[in-house]
Amino acid sequence: MDISAYFKPLDQFKFASESEDSKSSRMYGIIEKYVEEDKFPDWTEANIAIIGVPEQRGAVNNKGCGKAPDFVRAKLYELRQAKYPYKIVDLGNLINGHSLNDTYSALAGIMAELLKSNVIPLIIGGSQDLTFAQYNAYQQLEQTVNITCVDAFFDLGTTEEKIHSHSYVGKIILQEPNFLFNFSNLGYQTYFVGHNQVDLMEKLYFDAYRLGQVRKDMEEVEPIIRNADIVSFDITSVRFSDAPGNGKASPNGFYGEEACQIARYAGISDKLSSIGFYEINPDLDKHGQTVHLVAQMIWYFIEGFYNRKKDLPLVNKSAFTKYRVAIKNSEHEIVFFKSKKSERWWMEVPYPSNKAKYERHHLVPCSYKDYETAVNQELPERWWQALQKLS
Repeated sequence: MDISAYFKPLDQFKFASESEDSKSSRMYGIIEKYVEEDKFPDWTEANIAIIGVPEQRGAVNNKGCGKAPDFVRAKLYELRQAKYPYKIVDLGNLINGHSLNDTYSALAGIMAELLKSNVIPLIIGGSQDLTFAQYNAYQQLEQTVNITCVDAFFDLGTTEEKIHSHSYVGKIILQEPNFLFNFSNLGYQTYFVGHNQVDLMEKLYFDAYRLGQVRKDMEEVEPIIRNADIVSFDITSVRFSDAPGNGKASPNGFYGEEACQIARYAGISDKLSSIGFYEINPDLDKHGQTVHLVAQMIWYFIEGFYNRKKDLPLVNKSAFTKYRVAIKNSEHEIVFFKSKKSERWWMEVPYPSNKAKYERHHLVPCSYKDYETAVNQELPERWWQALQKLS
């Protein structure tokens, strides 16, 4: 598949305000960009490939978000480099399809090609229904995946609705054949979702974490993100004062520095293989504040990526300390693994032999608090929910 046919080159003059000397010390200087028609970047040896998707036909009350990719790039390219062996390409902007489904299909096919070469697609949307295309890329590879959405809403929609930015999660859940193992939401706000949707998430054994619950202990976010193959970040989850450039911006949400912390957690996760930033609307932005924040989030994601520890227990269990915790009055014994390199924790969840396709999900990222819970003779909630899905 020649993916270059799906992209439009960038207008380099949009990013030409800095002197050449200054550019060399900024992100502009280390990202290989698609700016000339006949010189498409060689992405096959890259670590990360930036994809702009100026698609907004699936947006709900946020028209203008399709303009975001170049505005975010302009701020990203201004940021200073760190001392890492950067291998990043910017493939330019995807040419929107004749229909919205055509855009989904093109993006999914391009992502599948990148994933086969172990290149991380970093998508700058566009509306968040593009997460549906993110998921479809893994479906093409027949890989079961975990999705984490950082969002004030669940975006479940109804079965009767067409796919859009408030219904795409429901479409992913109902799609057949289905390769979704787990879905997690970070930062939902109950007055936006209602108790019926919260109850539905519990019945599906999905993970949903209220904004206040997450902000109370941000370190507990790390294992949730570490369990994801796909992260989809809706800028609606950030409060209006920090990110006004969104049609659904709310007084409550994450602070900007918390959003950057979540993005860094995504970067350092060895499991995560694609990420998207969505719903940024330059038409509603104030002094470029929102696009600047997203650029910094991307910077932190990249910084996290180049600090990955490569300590997945499935790869080398000798690099871990193993703990066994027997739960009294229960048939269960929980096995924990603690990395000697990063001091991160995992716990082992048994799965039936006839469900071998779920093997990669039976080691669940957790925290020291989960170990303490087990030592206190209680089953950790993360362990229990994973067991229900594997059983």
